[in-house]
Amino acid sequence: MQNQHRYIVVEGPIGVGKTSLVRKLCDSFASELLLEKAEENPFIARFYQNPRQYALSTQLYFLLQRTQQVQGFRQIDLFQSSHIADFMIDKDRLFAELTLTTEELKLYQQIYQHMTIDAPKPDLVIYLQAPTGVLRERIIKRGIDYEQAIKDDYLNRLSELYTRFFYDYDESTLLTVNTQSIDLINSDQDYQALLDEINNIRSGRHYFNQSSFAY
Repeated sequence: MQNQHRYIVVEGPIGVGKTSLVRKLCDSFASELLLEKAEENPFIARFYQNPRQYALSTQLYFLLQRTQQVQGFRQIDLFQSSHIADFMIDKDRLFAELTLTTEELKLYQQIYQHMTIDAPKPDLVIYLQAPTGVLRERIIKRGIDYEQAIKDDYLNRLSELYTRFFYDYDESTLLTVNTQSIDLINSDQDYQALLDEINNIRSGRHYFNQSSFAY
């Protein structure tokens, strides 16, 4: 299937299904896969067990990792092939605001400002939403050990930060997807409806949920 968008990003809170959807979209569009590889962060498991102690080291590792990935993006010719990613560099600051103390956040911001971050802008951002209860169910289902320690309060606050961020987001075409009542991974009908939306979408802000289509 032809992908009219050269660079798509799928974003949303932990457990919402970003990576699974990105893999399916890459198969459908024959696009290159770009993953954030959170599991490579050596501090992440300890962070979920002891957030206060490991918040800064976890966040700084992610900042350096994602910056290196962005530098790799700059070497990619987005006109030769399409790419789909499960993260955008902007999300790093959301997690920093959520996890760091006031003084740690000041340090993080100073480091961030001194780094060269020149990420290409996506043609399309797909923002996945789901209530905390649904996120919790999906986290349990996928069975990553260290994620089982994530608290509902953390998921609530993270979802709120994503909502506020995308409320004002206007740098790319934005498709907000409510995943509570649709199954983009296991339902061929739901997934095909999303593909149709992606293929027909134009600039601006758009919303996709169960009421957006009929069987």
